[in-house]
Amino acid sequence: MRGTRLIRWLLAGLLVFSAASYYGHFARQGEALFPGHVPLELCDMSLILTIVVLLRFRPALFDIVYYWALAGATMALLTPNIGEQTTLFLAVVFFTDHGLTVTAVLYLVWSGQARPRPGSVWPALLAVNVAAVVVGAFDFEYKADYMFLRQKPETVSLLDMLGPWPWYILACEGAGLVLFALLYRPFWRRADEEESRSDKCGDAQRMM
Repeated sequence: MRGTRLIRWLLAGLLVFSAASYYGHFARQGEALFPGHVPLELCDMSLILTIVVLLRFRPALFDIVYYWALAGATMALLTPNIGEQTTLFLAVVFFTDHGLTVTAVLYLVWSGQARPRPGSVWPALLAVNVAAVVVGAFDFEYKADYMFLRQKPETVSLLDMLGPWPWYILACEGAGLVLFALLYRPFWRRADEEESRSDKCGDAQRMM
């Protein structure tokens, strides 16, 4: 439908503009983007995947971005990693990026254009681990701390409840599984109902 397509393009455009504003800010300040400002946070990757899904929908990508956005970006909104040195502009961009990512994913679900498929929790969790391995190697090589794999953020976060390094990284596996399972919970009943209807239709056809 033309209306839903325009909304998707609008959301994608806003996400692109917000992300470009963020990196453009550092470029204008003459600050090097590499290695300190590259999109290797989970929320950065969620934003990029959300743009791709909005412009060219792929169920496999939505299965990932649904969990990453609603678990990661929502948690970032609730416990923002914003220190005293953060400027007003960067704070606004932070909330805009994360808020738009969550909004876009929820729009796709609530409008009936997309939903996570049965069994999607496991590919999403596997994708997080693959991303963590790649990002962890980058962190080690360049002494960065993307995805907080080397230390916790200085601001209050859920990680404060999961123990010291490196145990909080292992605890994130369990926490991630629980969060992803809860996010899929609204779709369990619908999947069961559809499977039940499919079985009944199959039985009816065999009886004819």
